[in-house]
Amino acid sequence: MHGQWSSRFTFIIAATGAAVGLGNIWKFPYIMGQNGGGAFVLVYLLCILLIGIPVLMAEVMMGKRGRQSPGLTARTLVLEANAHRYWQVTGWVGLLAGFLILSFYSVIAGWAFAYVPKALQNSFAGKSAAELGQMFGEFSADSSSLLLWTTVVIGLTCAVVARGLKQGLERSLKFMMPALYILLILMAIYAGITGEFLKALNYMFYPDFSKLTVHGVLIALGHAFFTLSLASGVMMIYGAYLPNNVSIIKTSIWIALADTSVALIAGMVIYPIVFGQGLDAGQGPGLIFVTLPIAFGSMPGGVLIGTFFFLMLVFAAFTSTIAMIESVVAWLIESRGYSRLKSVILAGIVVWLMSLLTVFSFSKASWTQWHFNFLGKEVHNLFEILDHLAADIMLPLGGLAIALFAGWVMKRSATEQELNTSPLAYTIWRFCIRWFTPVAIGLVFLNLVGVL
Repeated sequence: MHGQWSSRFTFIIAATGAAVGLGNIWKFPYIMGQNGGGAFVLVYLLCILLIGIPVLMAEVMMGKRGRQSPGLTARTLVLEANAHRYWQVTGWVGLLAGFLILSFYSVIAGWAFAYVPKALQNSFAGKSAAELGQMFGEFSADSSSLLLWTTVVIGLTCAVVARGLKQGLERSLKFMMPALYILLILMAIYAGITGEFLKALNYMFYPDFSKLTVHGVLIALGHAFFTLSLASGVMMIYGAYLPNNVSIIKTSIWIALADTSVALIAGMVIYPIVFGQGLDAGQGPGLIFVTLPIAFGSMPGGVLIGTFFFLMLVFAAFTSTIAMIESVVAWLIESRGYSRLKSVILAGIVVWLMSLLTVFSFSKASWTQWHFNFLGKEVHNLFEILDHLAADIMLPLGGLAIALFAGWVMKRSATEQELNTSPLAYTIWRFCIRWFTPVAIGLVFLNLVGVL
């Protein structure tokens, strides 16, 4: 046992910080733009309610009952349920997936960090889309720059986690999450005043189902699952620090609401600016690093707004990197008996070495560029292999394992005791986690590997 969160509010702040990341601010707006706007948002919200929250409850519940890192928690719960030892994979898959994601997530976080001084120096002013695209291409292909910013991200992450649960994680997250919300709200107000607020509102919340495809529904389902940081070991280790008197159901709902609100507010920041500048709402991944800088370079106060925007991205990224490395650090402390400082240093070094695979994937060297099918997807470099393996394969399988383990393997008495809720609420959760959620996650997995 490594201590507990000081309060229910602190846990909600920490878990929301873990869930809120680049996916909310970078990915959600552009996949919404590509898949029907308001119709996509409606499906996404339903998926959060019916899939995301039940799995979140299950993962936090498992962590709270096991009180250890994900792998060891799974082992403890398997013994308690007298189940086959193979079910221990429920914890280990999440731990490994989270570590792999951290290895490339820290590089992407470095992009956001590097764009803060670019915005502050007014580097976007007077540049066309082609010039900004070239700027991003040259930056991402510069291995030395990527390595520098990745090292900064990993170094700062380790510095926070090394200070422990209360002095490190709690203190930093209590600052970063309110700062993230304040920046988001201020930017949404500014975007609403200076941009096309009504057009953005109509685009995001008017459901035009003619633009929504079956593929779009599956993307919404998948993103609802991934945006809550499920099956990456994060919620299980954070649940292990949860005080006994805290309601898992209430806190899980608050976390989902807070995480979803960040994604929606981010849309209200981005789309009024995009429409106000006459830009393409369905631009794709380049929306943040290419399209929005066009607006920042031409709008009044663009230097300040651009700087705040990328600073907000940095905060969102850090709250996730801190959470992802904590699971590995806790495992090293428990299984090897290392001190927290030694565990953090070791984990940081391994993550940094793993990040080199992603850093050099963006270089123009011929040895880093391939083209072949890897588990149902065309990949071109090591980054795409890691991303597809961890996010598209391991997370859905991990989520499926959590749903099946909590719904079918754990004893009903154990789950009733931990959830400690009304018979009706428990019945709804149990139906979702045993039947609806596994089928839905299975559909997402089959879609991602190209079967559907």
